[in-house]
Amino acid sequence: MADHWITQSKAAADAHELKRPVLKNCIKAFLVGGIICTIGQLVTLLLMLYFPFTEQTAGNPTVAIMVFFSMLLTGFGLYHKLGQFAGAGSAVPVTGFGNAVVSAAIEHRSEGLVLGVGGNIFKLAGSVIVFGVISAFIIALIKTVLFQLGVI
Repeated sequence: MADHWITQSKAAADAHELKRPVLKNCIKAFLVGGIICTIGQLVTLLLMLYFPFTEQTAGNPTVAIMVFFSMLLTGFGLYHKLGQFAGAGSAVPVTGFGNAVVSAAIEHRSEGLVLGVGGNIFKLAGSVIVFGVISAFIIALIKTVLFQLGVI
């Protein structure tokens, strides 16, 4: 008796569940992520054209500029709308990092600058920073060992 009721309940829930437009969401994420990356490439090209940067040295300023603009857009409430539309397409590029930092600051600003903003600003982004530093250290260590062995 209970099994029959569970089966009927599942069937009723499945019938009322909204179908997710997975393909449409994937296309939107792909396009928005691609547009963000294209803007980043344009920033790199502009840095190389108007400033004394090479392809190798333009990467860091490009990342800083992209993160800065995503922080501005988050502050004005526009990045949230982009995130609602594009999903992972706006979260995966480096601009998602800037959004995460500023979103936490905005959310906790009523608790004060030190305990609210300062205490919560890196909650989500802190793990990104830690794993980034650890990964960079491991890669640098591997490169150093390979260089000392004469492999590279």
